[in-house]
Amino acid sequence: MTWSAIRNVIAIWVGLIAIVAIGAVAGTLARSGDAEGRATPVGGPAGSHIGAPPVPTSGPTPHANRDGRGGFLHPGVLVSARQLDFVRDQIGKGEQQWLTAYEEMAISPHASLSWQPKPRAVVDCGPFSTPDLGCRDESSDAVAAYTHALMWYLTGNRAHADKVIQILDAWAAVLKKHTNRNAPLQAAWSAASFVRAAEIVRYTYDGWPKAQLDRTIAMFRTVFLPLVKGGAPQAGGNWELILLDAASGIAVFLDDRPLFEQVLQKTRSRAKTFIYLGTDGKLPRPPTGTPNTKAELVKLWYGQSTFVDGLTQETCRDFGHTAWGFAALAHIAETAWLQGVDLYAELRVRLVTALEFHVPYEQGRAVPAWLCGGKVELGLRPIPEVAYHHYAFRMKLLMPRTGVYVESKRPEGASFFYGWETLTHAGNPF
Repeated sequence: MTWSAIRNVIAIWVGLIAIVAIGAVAGTLARSGDAEGRATPVGGPAGSHIGAPPVPTSGPTPHANRDGRGGFLHPGVLVSARQLDFVRDQIGKGEQQWLTAYEEMAISPHASLSWQPKPRAVVDCGPFSTPDLGCRDESSDAVAAYTHALMWYLTGNRAHADKVIQILDAWAAVLKKHTNRNAPLQAAWSAASFVRAAEIVRYTYDGWPKAQLDRTIAMFRTVFLPLVKGGAPQAGGNWELILLDAASGIAVFLDDRPLFEQVLQKTRSRAKTFIYLGTDGKLPRPPTGTPNTKAELVKLWYGQSTFVDGLTQETCRDFGHTAWGFAALAHIAETAWLQGVDLYAELRVRLVTALEFHVPYEQGRAVPAWLCGGKVELGLRPIPEVAYHHYAFRMKLLMPRTGVYVESKRPEGASFFYGWETLTHAGNPF
């Protein structure tokens, strides 16, 4: 590290300590409300990080591993070793974009080594938190597990890897099922983050006892997978895509190539019914097995009867659900990209058009009368960091509206099924 970089890091440490001294530091928590009516998790356990976060210097540097059965790259669920190596190097150099995003993660309650999981045998999740029996506990523990996995990789502190194992094993030892109306979505929210954490630690850490690893594998296979692998064509677009996001990660973790291909095919199908293009015809394509009369489609699209390029099935519901659908699509495509499948290319016209369509309204453009009756509910979060990274950074496509919006909202935090994507993806050449 250069002397200039060291000075930058020291200055930031001093600033953080000063903020703590006046009691203003708070961990990064979920910014968006639950799409199905639950409140966003808030607060954190006692013993959350106080003071300056550790600065990465060195950590695990695994060789790319391809399993003999499925041919998958490991780690390879949403993030790869090359991507994380790059992030660690940039933080070590004091590069501000990555350092700022890292610090936000490192001081969050989710990154605290005092975090204690709250597992239960049955997670019972109804709409609008009625009931909420273990739902926020499970999804928060999943975000914490992924946060600690990133902290392990970026700092090399084995305590963070051990914390991931502790959280996963606590749940794997007792979790039997998810119940009530939100069961599939709850399982997907949690599994998406849990499996990213498990993937990183399994392939970069040598301290995971086999018995505990086997329990975690069994949990994904027998508790989570049955609820997410089939998708949910009867549900809203974001719901099914989040299920498929979780299933794609589980497929890689379990080295299940047939499952992975099945998930990609379902994603291709749902993307065409979630985002409208004029080439689809005068009306949107109906999801598999759903009614397809004009009246029924208008109802499915929340009363929208005028269809234009980039409109989504949930635009007139609210932009929050719409953004969740975008994020899930990007997560699946990113995992596929790491595994040598260019799903991004297949989604390009739909996803890029949809992002450029929605962002201006999020930024204040007047809503015309033909769109959602002249009123939309804003809240396009999480920001489309992963999709923007691929199309604008990797592929050099022009996305001026999306770019201004994403850059104005960085760094992104963590909630439910996403986390710290500015840190892991923004400006990453891999």
